[in-house]
Amino acid sequence: MKKDISNREDVFLLVNTFYDKVRVDKTLGPFFNKTIEDWDSHLELLTTFWESSLFLKTRYIGDPLQAHVEVDKKFNHSISEMHFGIWLNLWFETINELFEGDYAENAKRRARKMGTFIHLKIFEARG
Repeated sequence: MKKDISNREDVFLLVNTFYDKVRVDKTLGPFFNKTIEDWDSHLELLTTFWESSLFLKTRYIGDPLQAHVEVDKKFNHSISEMHFGIWLNLWFETINELFEGDYAENAKRRARKMGTFIHLKIFEARG
């Protein structure tokens, strides 16, 4: 039986395992690998983001909406719903491999909502 996500170490395992998959994905990898220069720092930042989102214990400082808008601009407005679908499938796959429980399910729900919101903001920013 798998355990639920319960602390920062679990969140880091989830984030790190997920982005290992993203980095080698033929569709998503180029976006991330050509954008992120310091993966260690980025993984810590994303761990804080998800820890804050799931447990409301930390304060994430950053603007993920603007960051994604900038990446879309850098890649000639080529991010589509397909990319968000792949991202979400990899996220769900990673959670299902590592965890089960209420927080794991909440991480899926939050990712689905976040992906939809970022997707809409990217297209809104295109004008």
